[in-house]
Amino acid sequence: MGPPLSPGRGRDRPPGAREPGATIDPQRLLRRHDTGRGRPPLFLRPRRRASPAGSRVPRASRRRARTLGSGSEVVDTGAFAWTDAGWRGTPLRDMVIYELHVGTFTPEGTLGAVIPRLQRLKDLGVTAIELMPVASFPGSRNWVYDGVGLFAPQRTYGGPAGLQRLVDACHAHGLAVVLDVVYNHLGPEGNYLAEFGPYFTRRYKTPWGQAINYDGANARGVRDFIIANALHWAREYHIDGLRVDAIHGIFDQSPVHILRELNETVQRLARRLGRIVPVVAESDLNDRRVIDPVRKGGSGLAGQWNDDFHHCLHTLLTGERNGYYADFGSLKQLAKAYTDGFVYDGQYSSFRGRPHGTPTRDIPPERFVVCAQNHDQVGNRARGERLVSLVDFDGLKLAATAVLLSPYVPLLFMGEEYGERSPFLFFTDFGDPTLREAVSRGRREEFATFGWTGEVPDPQDPASFTRSKLNWNLHTEYPHRWLLEYYRTLLTLRRQYPVLGVARKRRVQARNLDDHTLAVFRRSQDGTAAFGVLHFAAEGRVVRLRVPPGPWRRLVDTSEARFGGLGATSPALLPALRGGWAEVKLADHGAVVYLREATAAATVKQSTPEILTIESAARSAA
Repeated sequence: MGPPLSPGRGRDRPPGAREPGATIDPQRLLRRHDTGRGRPPLFLRPRRRASPAGSRVPRASRRRARTLGSGSEVVDTGAFAWTDAGWRGTPLRDMVIYELHVGTFTPEGTLGAVIPRLQRLKDLGVTAIELMPVASFPGSRNWVYDGVGLFAPQRTYGGPAGLQRLVDACHAHGLAVVLDVVYNHLGPEGNYLAEFGPYFTRRYKTPWGQAINYDGANARGVRDFIIANALHWAREYHIDGLRVDAIHGIFDQSPVHILRELNETVQRLARRLGRIVPVVAESDLNDRRVIDPVRKGGSGLAGQWNDDFHHCLHTLLTGERNGYYADFGSLKQLAKAYTDGFVYDGQYSSFRGRPHGTPTRDIPPERFVVCAQNHDQVGNRARGERLVSLVDFDGLKLAATAVLLSPYVPLLFMGEEYGERSPFLFFTDFGDPTLREAVSRGRREEFATFGWTGEVPDPQDPASFTRSKLNWNLHTEYPHRWLLEYYRTLLTLRRQYPVLGVARKRRVQARNLDDHTLAVFRRSQDGTAAFGVLHFAAEGRVVRLRVPPGPWRRLVDTSEARFGGLGATSPALLPALRGGWAEVKLADHGAVVYLREATAAATVKQSTPEILTIESAARSAA
């Protein structure tokens, strides 16, 4: 357990007299609750709290008893018997991230129920799981971006002990654990933090609730509170990384931005613990300062999500052009996402009505996380459709190829590896009728921007939650089994051939061969090279490429029978034609990847490490 408990200072101080020097005033602060299991634990009374002696940081509840307003149980998070003494964590560049929501990942919806599934994720090729937030929230079902008990793992998930057991089990399987944390707002129900001090501000607004006061009067204590929360997860729960939600909703004009201060403090703790704890941001600002080093004026975070990559890929696969997808749809944009990082790096955005973004071509690819699906892009659709409901089976394999052939850190959303068909809907369990109606109305208004009409599932309906649970039987059925095998194969190849993995330097080239076909070329310092051709049209295509000298061996073709196709359309060994040209035949929505093993340094230097093409050389495969 932490330091001795003491009443707080100033506005954090419980009312009433107390004996000077007393550790606590039990008559004003604590009460006994008999659980029938030995000595009754102490509970904080509702809307009261205790602080560590001498600390300016409010001692937030570590475990909520029953409901948010029923009291806070004093727990000893140091009592857990960890078995991960040799675990040091995983660098971001070595992560294959699997994002999951605890409540819908398994039928049980608990942290403990995740543990039996870990070996399956390990066998898939995952190296890190990313938990959507687990902080205490109102009711029994929520995405948990409406959390209010920031220090207390949700009781219905398994509480503090449940999270510790899961993290310990992950480390035993060689899996890192990244935790999604929300530092831009707190949920609208059960949030009593404003009663303790100036934690919120009216200077800024967020779409989700009051903005947190990071730069106004008395903001020092607020900053300490948030930083203490980040340290809490790393120290007491052995969390291996933090994903900071929607930092475009974090407003701070201080000389040292809160993200920089938080990251620097977390890294100091990580060094003391001898562990790796990367901090990654979600942001739609396309602002390189998030990940630029402090010496260059940045916050120095390890990485950030690259939404541009997702939007490019999604529009090419689905043809959708509404909302923020209006800015995307060109194959040239996807090529730029491969080579430059951000697509919008200063040019005009029609969706925003202004120039958007900063250039990132010089930033190492290992600083970006990319995906074809995530909780936001699926769950913030009107009906929560996954990609499996929007494209055909070949399109799913094409999406997997695009992400896993990229030089970036890949993220999979739970179930995408086998084509989960259940939607991922937005769901809540608020008690306030006015709030319930406001949430439903807000969702309808948001969807109008995308042109999504018709009936929208009610977030408050328990069916919205139960419908979102994964169907774990699907992965054994066809065609889901074929898709799972394709994901496993691609992830195995990434491990086997570093040239296909996350890149530290931009040895990546991408060219659109026509309006529907993209070639991606990658090489490593030892001369190993690989190229992939991705075809986004509904009819087959033959393309001619001029590539460096081979031999080139086919690693994977989406048309192979083992992946549910009719048979590979491309040759196992790529024959060279006159002038270094080669022909590749692609099925509709098909992709193929070739590899050239390392060659002598002299040969590599003489080779031109790029793909050249003549657009007229691409023709129908019919």
